[in-house]
Amino acid sequence: MENLGLGFDVVVVLLAALAGGFLANRLKLPVLLGYLIAGMIVSPYSLGLVQDIAAIENLANIGVIMLLFTLGLEFSFDELRRVGKVAVFGGIAQVILTGGAGTLFGKVLGWATPEAIFFGLVLTMSSTLVVLKLLLDRNELDSVHGRVMIGLLLVEDLFVIPLMIIMPTLGTSGTEVFPALFEAGGKAIGFIIIMIGAGLLFLPRVLNRIAGTRSKELFLISVVAITLAAAIASQLFGVSAAIGAFIAGLLTGRSIFARQALADIVPFRDAFGALFFVSLGTLVDSRFLTNNVALLVGVVVFIFITKFIIYTGIPWVFGFNARTSIITGTCLAQIGEFSFVLAGVGVASGILSDGTYALILGSAIVTMVQTPFLLSGTNHLYNRLKSTVIGKRILSIRPETEPHALSSMGGHTVICGGGRAASSLIKILSRRNLPYLIIDLDPQVISRSRKTGVPCLYGDASKFEVLHGAFLEKAKLLVCTFPSFLDIQLTVENARSINPKLDIIVRVERDSDEVTLRKVNVNELVKPQFEAGLEITRHALRRYGLSIVEIEFILNSLRGGKMS
Repeated sequence: MENLGLGFDVVVVLLAALAGGFLANRLKLPVLLGYLIAGMIVSPYSLGLVQDIAAIENLANIGVIMLLFTLGLEFSFDELRRVGKVAVFGGIAQVILTGGAGTLFGKVLGWATPEAIFFGLVLTMSSTLVVLKLLLDRNELDSVHGRVMIGLLLVEDLFVIPLMIIMPTLGTSGTEVFPALFEAGGKAIGFIIIMIGAGLLFLPRVLNRIAGTRSKELFLISVVAITLAAAIASQLFGVSAAIGAFIAGLLTGRSIFARQALADIVPFRDAFGALFFVSLGTLVDSRFLTNNVALLVGVVVFIFITKFIIYTGIPWVFGFNARTSIITGTCLAQIGEFSFVLAGVGVASGILSDGTYALILGSAIVTMVQTPFLLSGTNHLYNRLKSTVIGKRILSIRPETEPHALSSMGGHTVICGGGRAASSLIKILSRRNLPYLIIDLDPQVISRSRKTGVPCLYGDASKFEVLHGAFLEKAKLLVCTFPSFLDIQLTVENARSINPKLDIIVRVERDSDEVTLRKVNVNELVKPQFEAGLEITRHALRRYGLSIVEIEFILNSLRGGKMS
């Protein structure tokens, strides 16, 4: 078995990820939980199917780089401004309060101060994946508590970068901490300044030149190359590779190419991310957890109670009602995926012991699994509370009216392909002041649209991530004007998965394609060559003196297939 080398270990890890992820998906849990548990099962501490953990970790590091790149790519300062003070000040307060409570708890357990501080900071990260899945499943992403949670998670995600700079310095001796911290901070600030300057100067030009080729393959290669190059450049400055990837993602996310870059990088992120989370699982000493069940339960209870109190209190302090505060506290009372990233930094720096690391991952798995069940119980208890006299009095202190509103597109037309075929529709929609949004792979089309103030997205409309950024769940109509049947089919299928009730009009070239598109519930099919033939027929019949009524009857008969 050992003679097969790295190849065998990679196959085992991927198969374990597939099995664990499939089982988690069937149980309606985040797939990363399946990856972690699968890693624990195949690790040297359990079945021992994976031996070369160091080699797997090297591949898994690419997953961290991709994860941080997409974090930067999706990070939204606009969303932070929209949610307001509760996200910024509340997020900062949460990090301070949770970090402090976690540090004190670590000291009570008898850990050294650096390890206790590291443990406290790891607890500050809640799971974006779990929260987003819950909100999407419950159709509450745009609710008041949904917006508050997303804002708080954005601030937490932003804290990942300074924490990755600060936390490795905790491993130095007492007199060397501040010099090490200043050195690490100086290197990071210097790198970030250079990175932002170079990125603003060269990145848009490079991406624009690549996009101008209209080659999806070249654009994909350029995005991957930029991500890895930024990661390597940061290491040359003595800074974590993940920070370079995050800055590259942040800069790319400010360009018109953000959605397409996200659509292209997600498959790489998911594949290497699976390797990363399985590799984390292989490091967990399951024997330590089974021998310390009481300690694990105590840590889980501490995490839930502490984070529930803090996260419930933050919205309440900022003027939100009891329901919003309680749901926010319940949903965010866990530790998530970036806690694993930070814990990995702690192990690599020699600050976290194997036992503490296993304890962090074990408690993360338990708290993430329990969140959906606790949320259901919370809703039930809240409804019971509303039906009692005392409950009504308590809840009447803050009635269910919220001060924050989110405005986004709705009732609009999404036009996939803003070229000549869509020009007449765009002109009429503009004159009638009807809302619409254009998705196109041609950077010139996007540039013209942005100059005229037309909402637009650069990207491949057949990609789910691109369509999701077009507020498709609130759209009135989807129009596909590009000629490629495969692209149209993928676009329609992804659009239907986002909004099953959406009205869809597409362009189709062949009769055989029409049958396929009818099966995926396309509402209207337009055949350019057929319509051109009808227009020629119209003009010819007018020359023979037929009336407009007769001509329209003939053309409608041809469209309906009633005239052979």
